[in-house]
Amino acid sequence: MQANTRYTVTVAMIVALGGFLMGFDASVISGVIGFIEVEFELTKIQLGWSVASLTLTATFAMMAAGPLSDRIGRRPVLMIAAALFAISAVASALAPSFLILVVARMIGGFGVGAALIIAPMYIAEMAPAELRGRMVSFNQLNIVLGISVAFFTNYLILSLGNSDVAWSESLRFDEWGWRWMLGVETAPAVIYFIALFAVPESPRWLAMHGKSAEALEILEKVSTPEQARADLQLVEDSLADDSQARKSSFKQLFHPTMKLVLTIGLAVAILQQITGINSVFFYAPMIFEQSGIGTDASFMQAILVGIVNLVFTVIAMVLIDKVGRRPLLLAGLAGITICMLTLSYGFGSARYQLGQDSIAELPIEIERSLLAPLSGVEFASDVEFRSAVTEAIGKSQYQQFESQLVSSAIDMNPVLILFGILGFVASFAVSLGPVMWVLFSELFPNQLRGLAISFVGLVNSAISFGVQLVFPWELEKLGNSMTFLIYGIFALVGLVFILRKLPETKGRSLEELQEILVKE
Repeated sequence: MQANTRYTVTVAMIVALGGFLMGFDASVISGVIGFIEVEFELTKIQLGWSVASLTLTATFAMMAAGPLSDRIGRRPVLMIAAALFAISAVASALAPSFLILVVARMIGGFGVGAALIIAPMYIAEMAPAELRGRMVSFNQLNIVLGISVAFFTNYLILSLGNSDVAWSESLRFDEWGWRWMLGVETAPAVIYFIALFAVPESPRWLAMHGKSAEALEILEKVSTPEQARADLQLVEDSLADDSQARKSSFKQLFHPTMKLVLTIGLAVAILQQITGINSVFFYAPMIFEQSGIGTDASFMQAILVGIVNLVFTVIAMVLIDKVGRRPLLLAGLAGITICMLTLSYGFGSARYQLGQDSIAELPIEIERSLLAPLSGVEFASDVEFRSAVTEAIGKSQYQQFESQLVSSAIDMNPVLILFGILGFVASFAVSLGPVMWVLFSELFPNQLRGLAISFVGLVNSAISFGVQLVFPWELEKLGNSMTFLIYGIFALVGLVFILRKLPETKGRSLEELQEILVKE
């Protein structure tokens, strides 16, 4: 590897740690929700808030991070994000109340939004053209890796809490397990903050602020002197074009000629979230517990979700320029539809019945005599079972021992649920996950691209927030089967829409796509 390539890769890998922290911070809550629901006696909407609050502030950060980085620089914004990740991790781990926990999560959300926007922007501005795609992909891979590592550390901490190892007992993993799950992020956040001191400022930002000599010096570290001068000229020409692009407005974005392309963009942005991906990423152990496998096994299966997500994201990166965007979306949405309908069928066919023997084996903290009237009674849905048991022993005890109660009563095939979830994640990771952002960079006209991507990205985040917020409430009020059926119907509608409206963008110039999609 040449020196300039090695330098580029090193810088990209450091900056892409922001993606790792973003993925970790977003999904680590999946292992925590069951514990905080009991400790803070949360309603289902409050539980949703503990998850969705991060996305809410991340949305605002996404809107502010770009302009802020234009003023103070890309690296300072990334350093602020790293500090916010660390503050959020410590504050979440020490939170004495639900309110403090939500505030801490919201602080982390600002870091997530900033990292999501600025890390790939910095890498794209730093890397030479022939390496740009691979370098930017580091960030996406790190996001997926962060999600996977969060699932693994959650399982590891849970296992240590259940062990008799002396040092784990001294650290009180059994009592403070969920706090350790949230607090462990402090270490990579501090490492990221320190490592960013070894990263130069973006050459594009330096050129924006009249520091062309410094920009050229950095560009010469990633390519030859001749190429560096040519790249600097391209940056300066692009900045001149950007000054014209800023004259674009929402009026142009909503002009009748933009109807088709904006409809496609909004549809894809909504589909990516409304089919339930963040319900799975952020509530995976809860979903698996509903199949009756118990807490430990549910955390173990959540690790499989992370692994499948990682593997199929890599597959998508390999296929997207070979197979095309439209075939991947169609195949992915078909897979999502099938898997969600499978999950709906699996949970819908479950039956719940507590026998005398199963009641006797429940934890001693549960007053068994209160459950005696339910012995031998069969319930056709999780909603009916939850309602009856809650009425018998109280909401607090049901929340505390839900996993054991469901495991003792349920009669269903948990393997069907596992394959449904893993199939859904694989289908998403090879389609809607990576393809959406590629499409956004291709669909919209040059002069409106930045504004359009910001708008549809905002809609995407808003839908994500809503899905995360209401998912626990949906499970409680509608039940597992109906919740996944709704996701499956949305996926089916999206499949029909993509089949009818989306043209293939692979191999077509941006100008050619503009002629097809922007109707005069």
